[in-house]
Amino acid sequence: MNFTDLGLAEPLLRAVREQGYETPTPIQAQAIPVVLQGGDLLGGAQTGTGKTAGFTLPMLHRLMAQPATKDARGRVPIRALILTPTRELAAQVEESVRHYGKYSGLTSMVMFGGVGMQPQIDRLKRGVDILVATPGRLLDHHGQRTLDLSHVEIFVLDEADRMLDMGFIHDIKKVLAIVPAKKQSLLFSATFSDEIKALADRLLNKPALIEVARRNQTAETIAQKVHPVGREMKKDLLCHLIKSNDWHQVLVFTRMKHGANRLVEHLLKQGISAMAIHGNKSQGARTKALADFKSGDLTCLVATDIAARGIDIDQLPHVVNFELPNVPEDYVHRIGRTGRAGAQGEAVSLVCVDENIFLRDIEKLIKREIPKEVVPGFEPPSGEKAEPIVLGRMVIGEGAGRGGHRHHAPSRGGSGAPRGGDKRGGNEPRHHDRPRQDARAPAPRTAHGGHVPAQGGNRAAAPAQGGNRAAAPAPARADGNRSGGGGGKPQPRLTQPKPR
Repeated sequence: MNFTDLGLAEPLLRAVREQGYETPTPIQAQAIPVVLQGGDLLGGAQTGTGKTAGFTLPMLHRLMAQPATKDARGRVPIRALILTPTRELAAQVEESVRHYGKYSGLTSMVMFGGVGMQPQIDRLKRGVDILVATPGRLLDHHGQRTLDLSHVEIFVLDEADRMLDMGFIHDIKKVLAIVPAKKQSLLFSATFSDEIKALADRLLNKPALIEVARRNQTAETIAQKVHPVGREMKKDLLCHLIKSNDWHQVLVFTRMKHGANRLVEHLLKQGISAMAIHGNKSQGARTKALADFKSGDLTCLVATDIAARGIDIDQLPHVVNFELPNVPEDYVHRIGRTGRAGAQGEAVSLVCVDENIFLRDIEKLIKREIPKEVVPGFEPPSGEKAEPIVLGRMVIGEGAGRGGHRHHAPSRGGSGAPRGGDKRGGNEPRHHDRPRQDARAPAPRTAHGGHVPAQGGNRAAAPAQGGNRAAAPAPARADGNRSGGGGGKPQPRLTQPKPR
């Protein structure tokens, strides 16, 4: 089957040919006819299989077939809304819309946080057919009445599984209450779960179900390997692999943002060009890092799971899990950055004894054992025992209390999970386009040997002011640091009242 057999308009076929494509992928071949007919769709496929074009091309075709009616101000209304979890993915999807729609006469724009709102407001005033947005910034604009979603005909929820993992469910519900009830709705996800199907029941009306691969299955084009290693030798092993194998483009994953920063510092000291990309980086820094990595000017891009959504690089040869994810499904997403569109790729995981529990969960999920290969000179120390890993307020690992799996760390200055945090225990912000400044409890050692520093200032409480009971921590300021007690030093006890 060729794209010409799918019934797409000639301007779209012309753009597809210019992109170098002739044959649709399985998800495209099945999804495009369904969307062209106007029905709702629940689509699932491995990451890297082309599902973006699976909804972009038929969406463009349908909008071209029925020219827009301008609003009272003479502007083109927003007729299609695509919601994505991250800035990078939003930019990638909007780029695909522009490339495939270059001869369609339709306009598009991307909207996310981390940048000023005024340029986005100015663009909206000129009118736009297709809007690609992250939930937080979209709701910001709606709250300021700078956009109108009452004319949306097609609504697409992309990467729905990551939306739920990031805690966007409440924002999604708010958006659903804003857009028209009568519309075509498409939900795409790399993996399916009971939560995804519950969301589909709420969003979709008698949808077609397309799942071109077994859920949570890794692509056969990806060669997977585990290197057992001591926690203190991970950084040196990564440098050894990059230099000895002459890797020129490698995407490296860490669990935590501060861990990504420390790893970049180590790589730079070893003469390996590297940059980090995560939620605390400015949008300008993230854009530059991704552009340099795609162009080949940057050898190593170190990313957290959430920031990596949207990294779509042709022929990316290597993905390294510097730290295994604590959510097994994230392993599938991570290694899916390589081996895309039928190309060969390699996924290497550096696993210390602390992470064996994560490895077992991953192998159970993907229903296969990943080959292990010890690199000479980097053998795990004999007798090294697992230490618990702290992610936010979740303690995970072989030694994590009763049962050896996970429990919550003691509360420090508050109760419950951190506000806006990932329900699975990660430390990325809930709203990716609106980073938070939460402070976190001090932690034991991480999987690669370092101590987890406090996120957002010093956490040491002042000594007890008389008596044996410790005083409560000082209240947090807006910048994330605790008031009083700079650097965690004890504050002097006041023996005389202050003058009035």
